[in-house]
Amino acid sequence: MMPWIMVGLGLVILLLAGDALVKGAVNLSLRIGIPALIVSLTVVAFGTSAPELLISVNAVLEGKPGLALGNVVGSNTANVLLVLGVPALIAVMHTSACDSKHAYFQMLAASVLFIALAFRGSFDWIAGLILLGALALMLGDAFRNAVAHRRDAAAAALLATDEDEVEGADPDMPWWQIIAFLALGLVGLPLGADILVDNASILAVRYGVSEAAIGLTLVALGTSLPELATTVMAAIRRQADVALGNVIGSNMFNLLAIIGIAALLGEIPVDREFLVFDLWVMLAASLALIPFVLLCKDIGRLSGIVLTAAYVGYVTLVLI
Repeated sequence: MMPWIMVGLGLVILLLAGDALVKGAVNLSLRIGIPALIVSLTVVAFGTSAPELLISVNAVLEGKPGLALGNVVGSNTANVLLVLGVPALIAVMHTSACDSKHAYFQMLAASVLFIALAFRGSFDWIAGLILLGALALMLGDAFRNAVAHRRDAAAAALLATDEDEVEGADPDMPWWQIIAFLALGLVGLPLGADILVDNASILAVRYGVSEAAIGLTLVALGTSLPELATTVMAAIRRQADVALGNVIGSNMFNLLAIIGIAALLGEIPVDREFLVFDLWVMLAASLALIPFVLLCKDIGRLSGIVLTAAYVGYVTLVLI
């Protein structure tokens, strides 16, 4: 029972520390004059993915690379099937009004690149540099598009982000509180990751499943909770663009940044199960977004049922 409690404790610490880091980093950035739009594209995106990054890095450093790879692949699958499926059960997401085709094609390209590198047998420093290079290109493209849109007065009115609209922004937050949030985030993230990785490995041994399977299910589900919470609130507020953008952006960051950085710290072997099953499920989940992104269909309750059921079926197959 104790490993389960410690896994839960690790997840709670990760979520709270990640939230603290986002709040501290956002308000520090705004205080020193970085535009709110740029903060949204960079600081917030990085902060909400910090739990996955710390878990994967910690797993590699502790000689448990299967957990790192499982965490990323499982999180991407959960992000599409669960993070979009559950909110659709609550309210219809009108994704037909969203224009996310460009970002979606980038996500598909990142997925194909990731799978191609996986067939090399492992993610080494070469693969890590390739993934980080692709991330740099993606961020550069996003920045150029943001600047181009802001030159258009009409588009700027739609895209401009006030400080109060940035997650965690508080224009009246004192300096001591900003520093406290940063300190809590920077201390809590590695602590939570260490607790989670150690006890997830204990559970894997106890129940006779691989560390990769634990990463694909328990750890991936836990680290997808921030995205799930964000998407549920976006669905309730009828902000389908936020929901869809959250999933697409998170998946690209997971593939390119997290494994890219982790691979520079240690080689990550790719088990055969990933090559014959899990990676293709991840790609199929990404392709399942075609009706909503390219064909401009809304994500209704029936779609939510299908997506959620597909995720439950996937997890069941991984664990049996």
